[in-house]
Amino acid sequence: MNSPSPSSVSGWAMAPVSALAGLAASASFMPFNVWPLAFVAVAVLVWTASRAGRLRAAVGQGWAFGLVFMGTSLVWQTEILILSYTALTVMMSAFYAGLGGALFAVRRLPAAPLWGAAAWTAMEWLTSVVPFGGFAWMRLGYTQLDSPLAAFYPLTGAASVTFWIALTGALLARLADAGRVRTGIALGLTAALVSAAALTGLPAASAPEQSVNVGWVQPGAPGGGVYGLGPARTITYNSAAETGRLMARVRAGDEPAPAFLVWPENSTDMDPRSDAPTLRAVESAVAGAGLGILVGSIYSDDAREERQTVAVWWDADGPELAYAKRNLVPFGEWIPFRDVLLPLIPELRYVGYQSVPGTTPGTFPVTLPDGREITGGVVICYEVVYPETVYQAARQAQVMIVQSSNAMYQGTIQIDQQFAATRVRAAEMRREILVVTTSGISGLIGTHGEVLERVPDSVPASGVHALPLRTGVTPAMVLSRFVEGALAAVGAVGVLLGMVTTARRRGDGTMDVQQRPASGRAKEN
Repeated sequence: MNSPSPSSVSGWAMAPVSALAGLAASASFMPFNVWPLAFVAVAVLVWTASRAGRLRAAVGQGWAFGLVFMGTSLVWQTEILILSYTALTVMMSAFYAGLGGALFAVRRLPAAPLWGAAAWTAMEWLTSVVPFGGFAWMRLGYTQLDSPLAAFYPLTGAASVTFWIALTGALLARLADAGRVRTGIALGLTAALVSAAALTGLPAASAPEQSVNVGWVQPGAPGGGVYGLGPARTITYNSAAETGRLMARVRAGDEPAPAFLVWPENSTDMDPRSDAPTLRAVESAVAGAGLGILVGSIYSDDAREERQTVAVWWDADGPELAYAKRNLVPFGEWIPFRDVLLPLIPELRYVGYQSVPGTTPGTFPVTLPDGREITGGVVICYEVVYPETVYQAARQAQVMIVQSSNAMYQGTIQIDQQFAATRVRAAEMRREILVVTTSGISGLIGTHGEVLERVPDSVPASGVHALPLRTGVTPAMVLSRFVEGALAAVGAVGVLLGMVTTARRRGDGTMDVQQRPASGRAKEN
Protein backbone atom coordinates (compact mmCIF):
# COMPACT_ATOMS: atom_id res chain seq x y z
CA MET A 1 0.00 0.00 0.00
CA ASN A 2 1.32 3.47 -0.91
CA SER A 3 1.63 5.94 1.96
CA PRO A 4 0.04 9.36 1.52
CA SER A 5 2.39 12.23 0.84
CA PRO A 6 3.32 14.47 3.78
CA SER A 7 1.56 17.54 2.39
CA SER A 8 -1.59 15.54 1.68
CA VAL A 9 -1.66 14.26 5.25
CA SER A 10 -1.16 17.76 6.61
CA GLY A 11 -3.91 19.04 4.30
CA TRP A 12 -6.52 16.63 5.64
CA ALA A 13 -5.18 16.98 9.17
CA MET A 14 -6.05 20.68 9.03
CA ALA A 15 -9.78 19.91 8.72
CA PRO A 16 -10.32 20.31 12.50
CA VAL A 17 -8.72 23.75 12.25
CA SER A 18 -11.16 24.67 9.48
CA ALA A 19 -14.00 23.31 11.60
CA LEU A 20 -12.94 25.57 14.48
CA ALA A 21 -12.96 28.48 12.03
CA GLY A 22 -16.57 27.58 11.22
CA LEU A 23 -17.38 27.80 14.91
CA ALA A 24 -15.72 31.22 15.04
CA ALA A 25 -17.85 32.35 12.09
CA SER A 26 -21.00 31.26 13.93
CA ALA A 27 -19.94 33.20 17.04
CA SER A 28 -19.56 36.39 15.00
CA PHE A 29 -23.34 36.48 14.42
CA MET A 30 -26.09 37.51 16.79
CA PRO A 31 -26.85 36.78 19.56
CA PHE A 32 -23.14 36.27 20.34
CA ASN A 33 -21.99 39.28 18.29
CA VAL A 34 -18.22 38.65 18.57
CA TRP A 35 -17.86 40.39 15.22
CA PRO A 36 -14.01 40.34 15.04
CA LEU A 37 -14.22 36.54 14.79
CA ALA A 38 -15.61 36.95 11.26
CA PHE A 39 -12.16 38.12 10.14
CA VAL A 40 -10.45 35.29 12.04
CA ALA A 41 -12.77 32.70 10.48
CA VAL A 42 -12.00 33.92 6.97
CA ALA A 43 -8.26 34.10 7.63
CA VAL A 44 -8.13 30.53 8.91
CA LEU A 45 -10.16 29.06 6.04
CA VAL A 46 -8.08 30.93 3.45
CA TRP A 47 -4.92 29.64 5.12
CA THR A 48 -6.04 25.99 5.39
CA ALA A 49 -7.56 25.86 1.90
CA SER A 50 -4.50 27.48 0.31
CA ARG A 51 -2.14 24.99 1.99
CA ALA A 52 -4.27 21.92 1.43
CA GLY A 53 -1.97 20.50 -1.25
CA ARG A 54 -4.74 19.07 -3.40
CA LEU A 55 -7.97 20.54 -4.72
CA ARG A 56 -10.05 17.84 -3.09
CA ALA A 57 -8.35 18.48 0.25
CA ALA A 58 -9.17 22.20 -0.10
CA VAL A 59 -12.78 21.25 -0.82
CA GLY A 60 -12.65 19.18 2.37
CA GLN A 61 -11.43 22.20 4.32
CA GLY A 62 -14.37 24.22 3.05
CA TRP A 63 -16.80 21.43 3.87
CA ALA A 64 -15.45 21.08 7.42
CA PHE A 65 -15.81 24.85 7.86
CA GLY A 66 -19.33 24.85 6.41
CA LEU A 67 -20.61 21.85 8.36
CA VAL A 68 -19.68 23.41 11.70
CA PHE A 69 -20.68 26.95 10.68
CA MET A 70 -24.08 25.89 9.37
CA GLY A 71 -24.57 23.12 11.92
CA THR A 72 -24.22 25.52 14.85
CA SER A 73 -25.92 28.51 13.22
CA LEU A 74 -29.00 26.68 11.94
CA VAL A 75 -29.61 24.46 14.95
CA TRP A 76 -32.95 26.24 15.46
CA GLN A 77 -34.25 24.23 12.51
CA THR A 78 -34.43 21.21 14.83
CA GLU A 79 -37.52 22.84 16.36
CA ILE A 80 -39.28 21.80 13.16
CA LEU A 81 -37.67 18.57 12.05
CA ILE A 82 -34.29 16.90 12.55
CA LEU A 83 -34.42 15.79 8.92
CA SER A 84 -34.86 19.35 7.65
CA TYR A 85 -32.03 20.57 9.88
CA THR A 86 -29.70 17.87 8.57
CA ALA A 87 -30.62 18.47 4.93
CA LEU A 88 -30.27 22.25 5.20
CA THR A 89 -26.92 21.99 6.99
CA VAL A 90 -25.48 19.58 4.43
CA MET A 91 -26.81 21.58 1.48
CA MET A 92 -25.48 24.90 2.73
CA SER A 93 -22.11 23.44 3.73
CA ALA A 94 -21.70 22.26 0.13
CA PHE A 95 -21.40 25.93 -0.89
CA TYR A 96 -18.48 26.31 1.49
CA ALA A 97 -16.93 23.15 0.09
CA GLY A 98 -16.98 24.86 -3.29
CA LEU A 99 -15.55 27.98 -1.69
CA GLY A 100 -12.64 25.96 -0.32
CA GLY A 101 -11.90 24.80 -3.85
CA ALA A 102 -12.19 28.37 -5.16
CA LEU A 103 -9.74 29.69 -2.56
CA PHE A 104 -7.33 26.92 -3.55
CA ALA A 105 -7.70 27.82 -7.23
CA VAL A 106 -6.83 31.50 -6.79
CA ARG A 107 -4.01 31.02 -4.26
CA ARG A 108 -1.18 31.54 -6.81
CA LEU A 109 -2.69 34.47 -8.69
CA PRO A 110 -1.27 37.97 -8.29
CA ALA A 111 -3.37 39.86 -5.71
CA ALA A 112 -4.76 36.52 -4.50
CA PRO A 113 -6.51 38.11 -1.46
CA LEU A 114 -8.63 40.25 -3.80
CA TRP A 115 -9.59 37.26 -5.92
CA GLY A 116 -10.36 35.22 -2.82
CA ALA A 117 -12.54 37.95 -1.32
CA ALA A 118 -14.47 38.23 -4.58
CA ALA A 119 -14.88 34.44 -4.66
CA TRP A 120 -16.35 34.52 -1.14
CA THR A 121 -18.79 37.23 -2.25
CA ALA A 122 -19.69 35.14 -5.31
CA MET A 123 -20.43 32.14 -3.11
CA GLU A 124 -22.77 34.18 -0.91
CA TRP A 125 -24.51 35.59 -3.98
CA LEU A 126 -25.03 32.04 -5.22
CA THR A 127 -26.65 31.04 -1.92
CA SER A 128 -29.12 33.90 -2.39
CA VAL A 129 -30.49 32.53 -5.67
CA VAL A 130 -30.15 28.71 -5.63
CA PRO A 131 -31.69 26.34 -4.92
CA PHE A 132 -35.38 27.20 -4.80
CA GLY A 133 -34.85 30.96 -4.57
CA GLY A 134 -31.82 30.71 -2.27
CA PHE A 135 -31.16 30.88 1.45
CA ALA A 136 -28.90 33.87 2.18
CA TRP A 137 -29.49 33.69 5.91
CA MET A 138 -25.88 33.60 7.13
CA ARG A 139 -24.13 36.29 5.10
CA LEU A 140 -20.95 37.45 6.81
CA GLY A 141 -22.14 40.95 5.96
CA TYR A 142 -24.76 40.67 8.71
CA THR A 143 -22.10 40.56 11.45
CA GLN A 144 -20.67 44.08 11.32
CA LEU A 145 -23.42 46.30 12.70
CA ASP A 146 -21.17 47.38 15.57
CA SER A 147 -17.89 47.64 13.63
CA PRO A 148 -16.43 50.38 11.39
CA LEU A 149 -17.49 48.33 8.36
CA ALA A 150 -21.09 49.35 9.11
CA ALA A 151 -20.27 52.54 7.18
CA PHE A 152 -20.59 50.55 3.95
CA TYR A 153 -24.17 49.41 4.54
CA PRO A 154 -25.83 52.58 3.11
CA LEU A 155 -23.14 52.96 0.44
CA THR A 156 -22.93 49.54 -1.19
CA GLY A 157 -24.93 47.13 0.96
CA ALA A 158 -24.30 43.99 3.03
CA ALA A 159 -22.70 42.06 0.15
CA SER A 160 -19.92 44.62 -0.04
CA VAL A 161 -19.39 44.27 3.72
CA THR A 162 -18.85 40.55 3.14
CA PHE A 163 -16.20 41.47 0.55
CA TRP A 164 -14.37 43.73 3.01
CA ILE A 165 -14.45 41.05 5.71
CA ALA A 166 -13.14 38.44 3.27
CA LEU A 167 -10.44 40.77 1.93
CA THR A 168 -9.23 41.66 5.41
CA GLY A 169 -9.25 38.00 6.46
CA ALA A 170 -7.38 36.94 3.32
CA LEU A 171 -4.74 39.62 3.90
CA LEU A 172 -4.35 38.45 7.50
CA ALA A 173 -3.84 34.90 6.25
CA ARG A 174 -1.22 36.05 3.76
CA LEU A 175 0.52 38.12 6.42
CA ALA A 176 0.58 35.23 8.89
CA ASP A 177 1.82 32.82 6.23
CA ALA A 178 4.62 34.92 4.78
CA GLY A 179 5.06 38.03 6.86
CA ARG A 180 5.27 40.02 3.65
CA VAL A 181 5.80 43.77 3.85
CA ARG A 182 3.56 44.44 0.86
CA THR A 183 0.73 42.45 2.44
CA GLY A 184 1.09 44.46 5.62
CA ILE A 185 0.90 47.68 3.63
CA ALA A 186 -2.21 46.43 1.82
CA LEU A 187 -3.81 45.53 5.12
CA GLY A 188 -3.01 48.98 6.48
CA LEU A 189 -4.50 50.67 3.43
CA THR A 190 -7.65 48.56 3.77
CA ALA A 191 -7.98 49.60 7.41
CA ALA A 192 -7.42 53.25 6.47
CA LEU A 193 -10.11 53.11 3.78
CA VAL A 194 -12.62 51.49 6.12
CA SER A 195 -11.83 54.03 8.85
CA ALA A 196 -12.25 56.93 6.44
CA ALA A 197 -15.65 55.64 5.33
CA ALA A 198 -16.71 55.22 8.95
CA LEU A 199 -15.62 58.71 9.91
CA THR A 200 -17.57 60.41 7.13
CA GLY A 201 -20.86 59.03 8.46
CA LEU A 202 -22.33 59.31 4.95
CA PRO A 203 -24.94 59.12 3.71
CA ALA A 204 -27.01 60.68 6.47
CA ALA A 205 -30.66 59.84 6.89
CA SER A 206 -32.96 62.05 4.85
CA ALA A 207 -34.70 64.79 6.79
CA PRO A 208 -38.11 63.59 8.03
CA GLU A 209 -41.09 65.30 6.47
CA GLN A 210 -43.08 64.92 9.72
CA SER A 211 -43.93 61.87 11.81
CA VAL A 212 -46.81 59.52 12.44
CA ASN A 213 -47.71 57.62 15.60
CA VAL A 214 -48.02 53.90 14.90
CA GLY A 215 -49.38 51.42 17.43
CA TRP A 216 -48.10 47.86 17.48
CA VAL A 217 -49.24 44.63 19.09
CA GLN A 218 -47.20 41.56 20.02
CA PRO A 219 -49.92 39.11 21.04
CA GLY A 220 -47.70 36.40 22.54
CA ALA A 221 -47.87 32.77 21.47
CA PRO A 222 -47.35 29.44 23.22
CA GLY A 223 -44.31 28.68 21.02
CA GLY A 224 -42.61 25.35 20.47
CA GLY A 225 -42.16 23.87 17.02
CA VAL A 226 -44.56 23.61 14.12
CA TYR A 227 -47.63 24.48 16.20
CA GLY A 228 -46.06 27.45 17.93
CA LEU A 229 -49.11 29.64 17.39
CA GLY A 230 -51.20 27.36 19.60
CA PRO A 231 -54.71 26.05 18.94
CA ALA A 232 -56.71 27.60 16.10
CA ARG A 233 -57.58 31.30 16.63
CA THR A 234 -55.53 31.58 19.84
CA ILE A 235 -53.19 34.08 18.23
CA THR A 236 -56.12 36.12 16.89
CA TYR A 237 -57.84 36.29 20.24
CA ASN A 238 -54.53 37.25 21.88
CA SER A 239 -54.04 40.02 19.29
CA ALA A 240 -57.51 41.41 19.91
CA ALA A 241 -57.07 41.27 23.68
CA GLU A 242 -53.71 43.07 23.60
CA THR A 243 -55.20 45.68 21.26
CA GLY A 244 -57.87 46.35 23.85
CA ARG A 245 -55.23 46.79 26.56
CA LEU A 246 -53.22 49.17 24.36
CA MET A 247 -56.23 51.34 23.56
CA ALA A 248 -57.18 51.45 27.26
CA ARG A 249 -53.74 52.91 27.99
CA VAL A 250 -54.17 55.39 25.14
CA ARG A 251 -57.52 56.55 26.51
CA ALA A 252 -55.98 56.87 29.96
CA GLY A 253 -53.28 59.12 28.56
CA ASP A 254 -50.46 56.64 29.23
CA GLU A 255 -49.68 56.26 25.52
CA PRO A 256 -49.91 58.77 22.65
CA ALA A 257 -52.84 58.32 20.31
CA PRO A 258 -51.82 56.20 17.29
CA ALA A 259 -52.87 56.92 13.73
CA PHE A 260 -53.15 53.20 12.96
CA LEU A 261 -52.18 49.82 14.43
CA VAL A 262 -50.03 46.91 13.24
CA TRP A 263 -50.57 43.26 14.06
CA PRO A 264 -47.90 40.66 13.18
CA GLU A 265 -47.71 38.05 10.44
CA ASN A 266 -50.20 35.23 11.03
CA SER A 267 -52.11 37.24 13.61
CA THR A 268 -55.09 35.51 12.05
CA ASP A 269 -54.08 31.88 11.52
CA MET A 270 -57.45 31.18 9.92
CA ASP A 271 -58.74 32.85 6.77
CA PRO A 272 -61.10 35.59 7.99
CA ARG A 273 -62.99 35.47 4.71
CA SER A 274 -64.24 31.97 5.50
CA ASP A 275 -63.87 31.59 9.28
CA ALA A 276 -66.65 33.47 11.07
CA PRO A 277 -65.08 33.58 14.58
CA THR A 278 -61.89 35.07 13.16
CA LEU A 279 -63.87 37.64 11.19
CA ARG A 280 -65.80 38.68 14.30
CA ALA A 281 -62.63 38.98 16.38
CA VAL A 282 -60.90 41.26 13.88
CA GLU A 283 -63.98 43.40 13.23
CA SER A 284 -64.47 43.82 16.97
CA ALA A 285 -60.85 44.88 17.44
CA VAL A 286 -61.07 47.42 14.60
CA ALA A 287 -64.33 48.84 15.96
CA GLY A 288 -63.00 48.99 19.51
CA ALA A 289 -59.83 50.77 18.47
CA GLY A 290 -61.63 53.11 16.09
CA LEU A 291 -58.58 52.83 13.83
CA GLY A 292 -57.33 50.92 10.84
CA ILE A 293 -55.20 47.84 11.57
CA LEU A 294 -52.60 46.24 9.31
CA VAL A 295 -53.44 42.59 9.94
CA GLY A 296 -51.15 39.68 9.11
CA SER A 297 -53.36 36.92 7.76
CA ILE A 298 -53.63 33.75 5.73
CA TYR A 299 -55.77 33.58 2.61
CA SER A 300 -56.63 30.00 1.71
CA ASP A 301 -58.04 28.36 -1.40
CA ASP A 302 -59.38 25.00 -0.26
CA ALA A 303 -60.28 23.87 -3.77
CA ARG A 304 -56.72 24.36 -5.03
CA GLU A 305 -55.11 23.52 -1.67
CA GLU A 306 -53.16 26.77 -1.92
CA ARG A 307 -52.64 29.72 0.39
CA GLN A 308 -51.02 33.12 0.61
CA THR A 309 -49.40 34.89 3.54
CA VAL A 310 -50.80 38.41 3.36
CA ALA A 311 -50.91 41.81 5.00
CA VAL A 312 -54.47 43.16 5.01
CA TRP A 313 -55.44 46.78 5.65
CA TRP A 314 -58.59 46.56 7.77
CA ASP A 315 -60.61 49.61 8.76
CA ALA A 316 -64.26 50.53 9.28
CA ASP A 317 -64.90 50.01 5.57
CA GLY A 318 -63.69 46.40 5.78
CA PRO A 319 -60.56 44.52 4.67
CA GLU A 320 -58.39 45.30 1.65
CA LEU A 321 -55.41 43.25 0.57
CA ALA A 322 -52.24 45.32 1.00
CA TYR A 323 -49.53 42.80 0.19
CA ALA A 324 -48.90 39.10 -0.45
CA LYS A 325 -45.56 37.68 0.65
CA ARG A 326 -43.22 37.23 -2.31
CA ASN A 327 -40.18 35.38 -0.95
CA LEU A 328 -41.36 32.07 0.47
CA VAL A 329 -39.50 29.61 2.68
CA PRO A 330 -38.86 26.35 0.78
CA PHE A 331 -40.09 23.35 2.77
CA GLY A 332 -41.61 25.80 5.24
CA GLU A 333 -44.25 27.53 3.14
CA TRP A 334 -44.03 25.54 -0.07
CA ILE A 335 -42.65 22.17 -1.10
CA PRO A 336 -40.54 21.97 -4.27
CA PHE A 337 -41.51 18.95 -6.38
CA ARG A 338 -44.45 18.50 -4.03
CA ASP A 339 -46.12 15.65 -5.90
CA VAL A 340 -42.90 13.64 -5.83
CA LEU A 341 -41.58 14.46 -2.36
CA LEU A 342 -44.75 14.43 -0.26
CA PRO A 343 -45.42 10.69 -0.73
CA LEU A 344 -41.74 9.95 -0.03
CA ILE A 345 -41.43 12.19 3.05
CA PRO A 346 -44.78 12.20 4.88
CA GLU A 347 -43.35 14.53 7.55
CA LEU A 348 -43.61 17.35 5.01
CA ARG A 349 -47.36 17.39 5.59
CA TYR A 350 -46.70 19.96 8.32
CA VAL A 351 -46.19 22.55 5.56
CA GLY A 352 -49.90 22.47 4.79
CA TYR A 353 -51.32 24.03 1.63
CA GLN A 354 -48.84 25.11 -1.02
CA SER A 355 -48.07 28.82 -0.67
CA VAL A 356 -48.30 31.06 -3.72
CA PRO A 357 -46.01 34.12 -3.89
CA GLY A 358 -47.27 37.64 -4.42
CA THR A 359 -46.11 39.74 -7.35
CA THR A 360 -46.10 43.39 -6.24
CA PRO A 361 -44.14 45.44 -3.66
CA GLY A 362 -45.57 45.78 -0.17
CA THR A 363 -47.21 49.20 0.05
CA PHE A 364 -50.53 50.39 1.41
CA PRO A 365 -52.17 53.85 1.52
CA VAL A 366 -53.23 55.28 4.87
CA THR A 367 -55.48 58.24 5.56
CA LEU A 368 -54.46 59.63 8.93
CA PRO A 369 -56.97 61.00 11.45
CA ASP A 370 -55.78 64.54 10.64
CA GLY A 371 -56.53 64.01 6.94
CA ARG A 372 -52.96 63.50 5.75
CA GLU A 373 -52.31 60.76 3.18
CA ILE A 374 -49.21 58.61 3.59
CA THR A 375 -47.91 55.35 2.14
CA GLY A 376 -46.77 52.56 4.40
CA GLY A 377 -44.30 49.89 3.36
CA VAL A 378 -44.38 46.29 4.59
CA VAL A 379 -42.33 43.13 4.17
CA ILE A 380 -43.00 39.83 5.89
CA CYS A 381 -40.57 37.84 8.04
CA TYR A 382 -38.10 35.82 5.91
CA GLU A 383 -38.14 38.53 3.24
CA VAL A 384 -35.73 40.69 5.26
CA VAL A 385 -32.83 38.68 3.78
CA TYR A 386 -33.91 39.72 0.27
CA PRO A 387 -32.73 43.34 0.03
CA GLU A 388 -34.45 44.16 -3.26
CA THR A 389 -37.82 43.12 -1.85
CA VAL A 390 -37.31 45.53 1.05
CA TYR A 391 -35.95 48.33 -1.15
CA GLN A 392 -38.85 48.10 -3.60
CA ALA A 393 -41.33 48.73 -0.80
CA ALA A 394 -39.21 51.48 0.78
CA ARG A 395 -38.83 53.42 -2.47
CA GLN A 396 -42.60 53.98 -2.49
CA ALA A 397 -43.19 54.26 1.27
CA GLN A 398 -42.63 56.82 4.03
CA VAL A 399 -42.64 54.37 6.95
CA MET A 400 -41.35 50.78 6.95
CA ILE A 401 -42.85 47.84 8.83
CA VAL A 402 -41.77 44.22 9.15
CA GLN A 403 -44.44 41.73 10.18
CA SER A 404 -43.14 38.41 11.43
CA SER A 405 -44.19 35.16 13.07
CA ASN A 406 -41.34 33.40 14.89
CA ALA A 407 -43.43 31.52 17.42
CA MET A 408 -42.09 28.13 16.38
CA TYR A 409 -38.53 29.35 17.05
CA GLN A 410 -39.12 30.91 20.46
CA GLY A 411 -36.09 30.52 22.68
CA THR A 412 -33.67 29.92 19.78
CA ILE A 413 -31.01 32.05 18.09
CA GLN A 414 -33.14 32.29 14.94
CA ILE A 415 -35.03 35.31 16.22
CA ASP A 416 -31.77 37.15 16.97
CA GLN A 417 -30.37 36.35 13.53
CA GLN A 418 -33.49 37.67 11.81
CA PHE A 419 -33.57 40.82 13.92
CA ALA A 420 -29.93 41.48 13.00
CA ALA A 421 -30.70 41.10 9.28
CA THR A 422 -33.55 43.60 9.72
CA ARG A 423 -31.16 46.00 11.43
CA VAL A 424 -28.84 45.74 8.41
CA ARG A 425 -31.72 46.64 6.07
CA ALA A 426 -32.46 49.71 8.21
CA ALA A 427 -28.79 50.75 8.07
CA GLU A 428 -28.68 50.26 4.30
CA MET A 429 -31.75 52.44 3.74
CA ARG A 430 -31.17 54.93 6.55
CA ARG A 431 -34.79 54.31 7.54
CA GLU A 432 -36.43 53.40 10.81
CA ILE A 433 -38.09 49.98 10.76
CA LEU A 434 -40.90 48.93 13.10
CA VAL A 435 -40.75 45.16 13.70
CA VAL A 436 -43.98 43.53 14.90
CA THR A 437 -43.96 39.81 15.69
CA THR A 438 -46.24 37.23 17.27
CA SER A 439 -43.87 36.53 20.14
CA GLY A 440 -40.50 38.25 19.59
CA ILE A 441 -38.34 39.97 18.66
CA SER A 442 -40.53 43.05 18.25
CA GLY A 443 -38.98 46.47 18.42
CA LEU A 444 -37.95 49.69 16.75
CA ILE A 445 -34.72 49.99 14.74
CA GLY A 446 -33.06 53.33 14.00
CA THR A 447 -31.57 54.70 10.79
CA HIS A 448 -28.07 53.34 11.54
CA GLY A 449 -29.34 49.90 12.51
CA GLU A 450 -29.29 50.77 16.20
CA VAL A 451 -31.91 49.20 18.46
CA LEU A 452 -34.19 51.93 19.79
CA GLU A 453 -36.49 49.48 21.55
CA ARG A 454 -36.44 45.72 21.93
CA VAL A 455 -39.50 44.07 23.44
CA PRO A 456 -39.12 40.96 25.63
CA ASP A 457 -40.06 37.85 23.67
CA SER A 458 -42.65 35.18 24.50
CA VAL A 459 -44.96 37.66 26.25
CA PRO A 460 -47.86 39.90 25.18
CA ALA A 461 -46.78 43.49 24.64
CA SER A 462 -47.88 46.64 22.84
CA GLY A 463 -47.04 50.30 22.44
CA VAL A 464 -46.96 53.36 20.21
CA HIS A 465 -43.95 54.74 18.34
CA ALA A 466 -43.57 58.03 16.49
CA LEU A 467 -42.14 57.07 13.10
CA PRO A 468 -40.52 59.84 11.02
CA LEU A 469 -41.82 60.07 7.46
CA ARG A 470 -38.85 59.62 5.13
CA THR A 471 -38.54 59.28 1.36
CA GLY A 472 -34.77 59.40 0.84
CA VAL A 473 -32.96 56.79 -1.25
CA THR A 474 -29.43 55.73 -0.31
CA PRO A 475 -26.72 54.62 -2.77
CA ALA A 476 -27.12 51.05 -1.51
CA MET A 477 -30.78 51.00 -2.53
CA VAL A 478 -29.70 51.74 -6.10
CA LEU A 479 -26.24 50.21 -6.44
CA SER A 480 -25.92 47.25 -4.08
CA ARG A 481 -27.19 44.57 -6.46
CA PHE A 482 -24.85 45.82 -9.19
CA VAL A 483 -21.91 45.95 -6.78
CA GLU A 484 -22.67 42.41 -5.64
CA GLY A 485 -23.03 41.22 -9.22
CA ALA A 486 -19.73 42.81 -10.22
CA LEU A 487 -17.88 41.32 -7.24
CA ALA A 488 -19.40 37.90 -7.92
CA ALA A 489 -18.34 38.12 -11.57
CA VAL A 490 -14.80 39.04 -10.52
CA GLY A 491 -14.76 36.05 -8.20
CA ALA A 492 -15.88 33.72 -10.98
CA VAL A 493 -13.22 35.11 -13.32
CA GLY A 494 -10.59 34.65 -10.64
CA VAL A 495 -11.48 30.99 -10.17
CA LEU A 496 -11.31 30.41 -13.94
CA LEU A 497 -7.94 32.16 -14.14
CA GLY A 498 -6.69 30.07 -11.25
CA MET A 499 -7.79 26.86 -12.94
CA VAL A 500 -6.09 27.90 -16.19
CA THR A 501 -2.90 28.81 -14.32
CA THR A 502 -2.87 25.45 -12.55
CA ALA A 503 -3.42 23.59 -15.81
CA ARG A 504 -0.56 25.47 -17.46
CA ARG A 505 1.77 24.77 -14.55
CA ARG A 506 0.88 21.11 -14.72
CA GLY A 507 1.47 21.10 -18.47
CA ASP A 508 4.81 22.89 -18.13
CA GLY A 509 5.89 20.68 -15.25
CA THR A 510 6.45 23.74 -13.03
CA MET A 511 5.50 23.56 -9.37
CA ASP A 512 5.86 25.63 -6.24
CA VAL A 513 8.96 24.66 -4.28
CA GLN A 514 6.87 23.53 -1.31
CA GLN A 515 4.98 21.11 -3.57
CA ARG A 516 8.02 19.28 -4.96
CA PRO A 517 8.58 15.87 -3.40
CA ALA A 518 12.04 15.10 -2.07
CA SER A 519 12.92 13.11 -5.20
CA GLY A 520 12.51 16.23 -7.29
CA ARG A 521 10.00 14.46 -9.57
CA ALA A 522 7.31 17.00 -10.50
CA LYS A 523 3.83 15.94 -9.46
CA GLU A 524 0.98 17.54 -7.57
CA ASN A 525 0.71 16.27 -4.01
